[in-house]
Amino acid sequence: MTEHSAKAPDPMDIALGAAVRIRRKSLGISQEALAEQCGVSFQQVQKYENGANRISFSRLVQIARALRCRVVDLMDVLDAPDKENPSDLDLLARLRTPGAVELLSAYETLNAESRAALVGLLRTLTTRQAEPRMRPRVVA
Repeated sequence: MTEHSAKAPDPMDIALGAAVRIRRKSLGISQEALAEQCGVSFQQVQKYENGANRISFSRLVQIARALRCRVVDLMDVLDAPDKENPSDLDLLARLRTPGAVELLSAYETLNAESRAALVGLLRTLTTRQAEPRMRPRVVA
């Protein structure tokens, strides 16, 4: 009987997958199109992007070519020989949140005043969500 491992993906695999996803989305390439260019299924691309499956070096070269970049461009966030940079890994993990890349792309198109207003609105919304909900008083 074989034992199934429920081990979580390695943070480095997650970060590399997130870098692939960010690059793919910035070019407007679908998972299906990337998969076709690399000779895999779109489900496999999803697994790579989520860090669920490790990307072999040969596959990484194919992905980089399909995304019109160098392998090192995708691995840049992982390249910290003297120190780990958890903030970069955290940022890439946050960018995996559904809609995050689209939101960032839209944010880039705003002028400074609109950006400030949007950030203020989001701070207000997130503060309200974090506050404990008060029950309305019932007056008898």
